[in-house]
Parts: sequence; C-alpha cells; structure tokens
Amino acid sequence: MSAAARPAPASGVGVLDKASIILDLIEQRPVGLPELVRRSGLARPTVYRLAVALERLDLLTRDGRGWFAPGPRIERMSVEAHHDRMARAADGILVDLSERTSFDARLHRLHKDVHVCVASSRDPVTGDETLAVGTARPAKAGPICQVLLAWQNAEELYEGLCGARFTAQQLALVRRTGWAFGFDDARAGHTVFAVPVWNGRGRVVAALALVGTRARLSDVPGRLIRSHVIDAAAELGAAAPGGWQARALRHAGG
Repeated sequence: MSAAARPAPASGVGVLDKASIILDLIEQRPVGLPELVRRSGLARPTVYRLAVALERLDLLTRDGRGWFAPGPRIERMSVEAHHDRMARAADGILVDLSERTSFDARLHRLHKDVHVCVASSRDPVTGDETLAVGTARPAKAGPICQVLLAWQNAEELYEGLCGARFTAQQLALVRRTGWAFGFDDARAGHTVFAVPVWNGRGRVVAALALVGTRARLSDVPGRLIRSHVIDAAAELGAAAPGGWQARALRHAGG
C-alpha cells in the first residue's frame, strides 16, 4: 500500500500533505527516487521537486547511494527531544551504577564548545549531586570530551582538536578501545572512566562517566567495573524512544 493510500494526518494544505508523505516514507529508511515515487503514489516531478526543496532546507539529505534520508535538522530535533527523556531516565540508572561500583556516575552532553553535566548520581550521605547538573567545562581536555568527540565527522574533529589538550592519535585510540580514561577536568584530584552512548542512527549523543579519587580509581578499571559501566550505557540508550544504543565494545581493553 502506498503512503498516499494510508490514513495520515492532513493539514488541509496540499503541498504540506505531500511533503509529509515523503517525510513519512524516508523516516522509515533511506529511499531512492524511483521507490519514493512508487510508494508515495505521487507524480515523479512532484516527488523530485519536494524532495530537493526539503534537502535545501536540511530536512532531507542524501546518502552515498544518492538515496534520500532524514536531514540534519530532523536529526537535531530528534536528538534534543531524546536527550531530555534520556536525562530523566538517567537518575535511577546512575544511582544503580554508583551503588554497584561505589564510584560517582555522571552523564555528559556536548554543546558547542563545552561539555555539560546533564545527570549525576547523589552522595549517599548528603543526598547532594556529586557534580551539579548544568556544570559546563570547555570541550578541550579530559576523557569525557574525548569520548564525545572521537566519533564525530572529520570537520567536527578538526574543530574539536583546535586548542585541545589531546591529539588525533589519542582519539583514534579511544575509537579502537571504545572508552577513555584519565584525569577529571571538572573535579581536581579525580579520575574518569568514560564510554559513549549512541543513538539509533550511529551517532554518539552522550558520555557516561564513572568518577573517583585518584587514590581509589588510580588505574584503568577492571573488567567487572567496565562491564557495569557499559551495561548502564546500554540501558541509557534503550531508555529513550527511537532505539538509543550504547555500542562500546565489551572486549575493549581486555
């Protein structure tokens, strides 16, 4: 059945309803122009004209095959909506991770030139956040920012590396291992073990971090603790609608 034949919300504005049919089909998976014409039930010139116009508005893009796929504006809107739900779901997940490992746990997002704490476990005695939500640090140092940058595209990598206190070779190592470890740039005297959280479209959208004093977390965490962190990242990924995933490699680092 074509998209045009299926019941769908109608705005009453013909061109918007036709654009909506195209977006609905492309939302399911990338589609080439011939298939888009066939499945939409619309005339080929109409489909082509609307798809190209949506591409100019960054609502659509084209993959390596030339097929139409959701564009960066749709991706940004989806990410922001999912981020809010993921941050809300993080509270219980971070508490559980902190209890399992006896270390502080935090969730960070990259926002322009800074990384921001969007969720944090709480001190079991005082009940206070172990790092205040909203705390922002320049995205130029530390394992959290390395994880947030390592899988970005070439242009974003170049911008992120300008003035950074790590190198492209270090980010390549993060990509190979699936995690980063080192000093915490937000809390003096602490070290961080960080892993990526991925969305369903293969982009890193957050970093999950385990934090402790250098005396307690003075070396790369053992396999059990790494497993706890990776499992929590996967749970965070699954918590928000849209197929969030954490794809840190379980075998990374031995």
